[in-house]
Amino acid sequence: MAAARKHIPIVKKRTKRFNRHQSDRYKTVKAAWRKPKGIDNRVRRRFKGQAVMPSIGFGSNKKTRHMMPSGHKAFLVQNTSDLDLLLMHNKTYAAEYESSGIRIGHAVSSRKRIEIIAKAKTLGVKVTNPKGRVTTDA
Repeated sequence: MAAARKHIPIVKKRTKRFNRHQSDRYKTVKAAWRKPKGIDNRVRRRFKGQAVMPSIGFGSNKKTRHMMPSGHKAFLVQNTSDLDLLLMHNKTYAAEYESSGIRIGHAVSSRKRIEIIAKAKTLGVKVTNPKGRVTTDA
C-alpha cells in the first residue's frame, strides 16, 4: 500500500459540533445547527458566555481539508473499475466503499468486496475499511 504524500500537520480549529441554540432545553428543537434569527437573541448578538456561531474563521486549511489522519483523501469505490482511477493518485486518495450515501454495510456484497480488496492490493491502493463484511465471527 502506498504511503500518503508528505503534508503539513492537520489542524482542526474546532472539533466540537455547533449545536443549535436551546436544543439542550427542548426535545422538539434538534441539535442540527440553525442560525438564530430573533431580534433579542443573545447568541445572534454574540453576547459573552453564549454559544458561538459557525463562521469562516473556523475553516480548515485548504491543503489539509477532507484529509483523513493517514494523510489520504477518501474516494468512493463501488466496483473494481473505479480502482483504475486511483492508480495514478494512490498517494493522494484512498479507496473507501460507499454507494448511494450508505457506509460499507448495505451496498457492496461480500463477494464484490473481496474482489475489490484483492485488486486494490495488487494496485497498491489503500482501503480504509477492508474488514467490513469480509471477516467472519467464529
